[in-house]
Amino acid sequence: MPRFAAIGLDHRHVYDLTAGLLAAGAVCAGHDPETSDPRVLTGFRKRFPDVPAMGRDRLLDDPSIDFVVLCSVPRDRAAMAIRAMRCGKDVMVDKPGVTTPDQLAAVEAAVAETGRIWSVALGRLTSASVQAALAVARSGELGRLVSLTSLAPHRLNRALRPAWFFDRAAYGGIINDIGLHSIDQFLAFADVSDATIAAATIGCFGTAPPGFEDFAEITLRSAAMTGSMRLDWFTPDGLADWGDGRLFLVGTEGTLELRKNLDLLGRPGGDHMFITCKQRTRYDGRADRPVAYYRDFLDDVRDRGGRMAEAGRLFSACRLALRCQAEAYRFVPVTS
Repeated sequence: MPRFAAIGLDHRHVYDLTAGLLAAGAVCAGHDPETSDPRVLTGFRKRFPDVPAMGRDRLLDDPSIDFVVLCSVPRDRAAMAIRAMRCGKDVMVDKPGVTTPDQLAAVEAAVAETGRIWSVALGRLTSASVQAALAVARSGELGRLVSLTSLAPHRLNRALRPAWFFDRAAYGGIINDIGLHSIDQFLAFADVSDATIAAATIGCFGTAPPGFEDFAEITLRSAAMTGSMRLDWFTPDGLADWGDGRLFLVGTEGTLELRKNLDLLGRPGGDHMFITCKQRTRYDGRADRPVAYYRDFLDDVRDRGGRMAEAGRLFSACRLALRCQAEAYRFVPVTS
């Protein structure tokens, strides 16, 4: 069974990644207790009490450890991933994997140099419902796809956020951070490795501290379809989840709506998919379906079978997110 180490316990996403890998059959050989947020470390130890604490150098130098999971402060992830790859480890990293074009170029060079796997655990990969929607789209049931609309609202949960969360240099900006999910999703549904940026907008609409990016919109085009994406940190506390994420697909023969987090009519859980075509409208709930990403990653670690071979598209998604972030029009809030 592949063995891994959890390094950089700075974001709570480390809980989901570790749990997904353990469920897929991996063994967590240790965790690095160095963190910028002791609450994340406490939560990790509560959830995984049998995973021993070890120093970072010891974990990276251990030849029995096959790969590392990185959830460090985003600006530090590229350097740590490169170090891990040069120590012979594959890497699964939380999004965003990089925060600057120079970091992305360095990661690409390290992958080419070492032959190691570098995978960003994006929402398209870790969501059974998005994978199901992608399968429907590729089956032809919707006809030719012409439009994708993605809504990705998030709850701020200010009390849970460490200081680096509000530092743009640390997280790379709203589009590079949470927008990377949406951009990668568009490339997958359009079945392309790159896209034209039709528009990108970022707003700092008053969420403290001043300058925090709390809203963004992106419009992308491929040769055959368009994609419109909205991201924000405005989910009200009254909602029963951290956000009401949605995906809408329009094809020449049908439409699909995916309610990722919740169903306003009260069906439990998330991953609610509604498909309408010429013959019927149907509902497909995916909340209990397994996610293949963790198993596929472990299989690639074992046999180098190329299941993570979409790295080329991953690099393109990261590059496109960085470009959108850099080129976006910035709204200045109107003050009275």
